[in-house]
Amino acid sequence: MSRGQYPATRMRRNRMKAFSRRMLAEHKLSVDDLIWPLFVIKGDDTVEPVTSMPGVSRHSIDRLVTQAQEAEALGIPAIAVFPSIDPALKDNDGTLAGDGDNLVCRAVRAIKQACPKLGVICDVALDPFTDHGHDGILRDGEIVNDETVAALCRQAVCQADAGCDIIAPSDMMDGRVAAIRDVLDDAGHQNVQIMSYAAKYASGFYGPFREAVGASKLAGGDGKASYQMNPANSDEAMHEISLDLAEGADIIIIKPGMPYLDILSRAKAEFGVPCVAYQVSGEYAMIKAASANNWLDGERAMMESLLGFKRAGADAILTYFAPDAARLLAKG
Repeated sequence: MSRGQYPATRMRRNRMKAFSRRMLAEHKLSVDDLIWPLFVIKGDDTVEPVTSMPGVSRHSIDRLVTQAQEAEALGIPAIAVFPSIDPALKDNDGTLAGDGDNLVCRAVRAIKQACPKLGVICDVALDPFTDHGHDGILRDGEIVNDETVAALCRQAVCQADAGCDIIAPSDMMDGRVAAIRDVLDDAGHQNVQIMSYAAKYASGFYGPFREAVGASKLAGGDGKASYQMNPANSDEAMHEISLDLAEGADIIIIKPGMPYLDILSRAKAEFGVPCVAYQVSGEYAMIKAASANNWLDGERAMMESLLGFKRAGADAILTYFAPDAARLLAKG
């Protein structure tokens, strides 16, 4: 046949052999991209499975340290600590969040003693500590912004005092990044990073997480729409991100992950700053459930989803798949 009857450029040539596919891959996933979220509970030698998140459990501090050591052995650079607080210790104002001897702070101290080089990230929000499950202080049916920010500042300083490396405000209150930066600096924590949940959406994908931290029967759904973002909005996300960066955020988080890849991609393109995707509990649970039913290849879907975050511009990924992905990556 004459050449004119065939394409001059054959895209399949570069895909034919494994070496070529590897060599020409535009994006690569590495263990260095992974952040492992972990849940801590009171007690000793205690592990409680999270029903809606197969393979995920809450750990007492001693067992959490073992998880941190596993993360270090796998080469995972950082973990994020989330508490499940005894309901008897919760109140309207989330007072315990500002106690330097609370469950999170004790866990951070234990982890940093055992794994001093492992990065430890702490969530700054009141929802694990409030009896109503909101991320802020409730007054007459409304989440009050400025009073909440003051409480978040106390929480952030306690966590930094305990040895936390990165403070991650997830509350979506206005002005909280600047306020937290100021109090951290005043307390001598100038080198503690702020990784802001700059674009956190009022999403239906958080359900399993709320079970894990003991807030599944509390505020949810539209209950958080007065401070978390409307899923319909993308320009607003860019505005939120620009404000947090101006206030001193070092890193920004897009949450959830896969339903908001467009937000992640746009944020990376417009701001060129470190961007983190949070593959949230609902995303994890969906892949796990489909895999358990043999509706898809779980490992393949896991790795494909993580690579998708990298392709969209993520510099790191918060994911409950972190240890499983790290083991697969180690196999090459």
